[in-house]
Amino acid sequence: MSSRDSVDQLRLATRGSALALRQAGSVQEQLGSRRLSVELVTVETTGDQVRDELIHRLGTTGAFVRSLDEKVLDGELDAAVHSMKDMPTDQPPELVVAGVPERAAAADVLVTPDGRSLDELPEGATVGTSSLRRGAQLLAARPDLRIEPLRGNVDTRVEKLLAPSLQREHQARVEAAEDSEDDTDADGNDDGDERESDRSPQEWFDDLAEIERRALERDVDTEFDAICLAEAGLDRSGLLGQLHDERLDPASFVPAPGQGAIAVMALDGESAELIYDGIDHPPSRVETTVERTILAELGGGCVAPIGIHASLRGDVVSTTVRVLSRDGEREVRESRDLPVERHAEAAVSFAADLAARGAADLIQDARREEPDDAKREEPDDGNGGE
Repeated sequence: MSSRDSVDQLRLATRGSALALRQAGSVQEQLGSRRLSVELVTVETTGDQVRDELIHRLGTTGAFVRSLDEKVLDGELDAAVHSMKDMPTDQPPELVVAGVPERAAAADVLVTPDGRSLDELPEGATVGTSSLRRGAQLLAARPDLRIEPLRGNVDTRVEKLLAPSLQREHQARVEAAEDSEDDTDADGNDDGDERESDRSPQEWFDDLAEIERRALERDVDTEFDAICLAEAGLDRSGLLGQLHDERLDPASFVPAPGQGAIAVMALDGESAELIYDGIDHPPSRVETTVERTILAELGGGCVAPIGIHASLRGDVVSTTVRVLSRDGEREVRESRDLPVERHAEAAVSFAADLAARGAADLIQDARREEPDDAKREEPDDGNGGE
């Protein structure tokens, strides 16, 4: 519990990225509706301090989580708001998941500049992601793809995707406008092949969305044909529906455990009880408990591509698990309906069966490939939210 004798105000730790603040703000709003006074406190994390290195090479799990939890353990703050998929499974025993708000979409999406689907990408297309899981599943579906690392918050990733095509379009319009001026004769008549429907470069620029304007100014080292990221992150950033995106079916392209969910961590006590009563969504808690239990039992979340997706359907939790090699060539995959009344126990048993079927071997092979890898998945706000 907080060092205060009673709880009259909750102080919540959050990362400072725009997306993290939106997530924390949603928790603040829900708790505020229960007549609680809630203050958000921004905390810089280890992960936020790393700019050019892939998160799964940081050297410690929970790079975006530990700094926030330390503030709670020290009694400085009452709770910490996390994207659940960023949380390591080995949590300090003093902390509890005080609240799991209703989960957003768990699926991944493929975003392209021109609306092509995964199947329609050209041979050898370059797809950006810093997630081992996404990379392996993309390669399993399309072994010809070139998977390249992609970091940054959601806006940054989208800008890196859009920049090359927008910059080419802008340059073409500028050159066309210059050619049109050159073709105008001394009497002011246009002798060129002017198309009245074409807009000037400035008119074209004025019609762009803000994120497209920022993309025009961005220098990029790699031109991506597509990028892959979480639907929830795109939605919470206000970009879902504004881009060419294909929703990848979570039944086949299996999401990360906890993807789309928010977890509020607190010390067991009055603050945790208030948070639980104010925001907890029991179906979301059941689903994420199953996913994180399986991940904890399998281990390897730091090094192996592991997708786990659970969906509460009546009295069962329909659960799909996919464990792959990093190149996507080998995998263990199974779906099972777990009884809701003993979902955690059933999840442990499911994990044991998966390990015996070869999942343990895949995870061990991944450890041998890169034993210093430290992160299952880079947050979709990178250094800058899910």
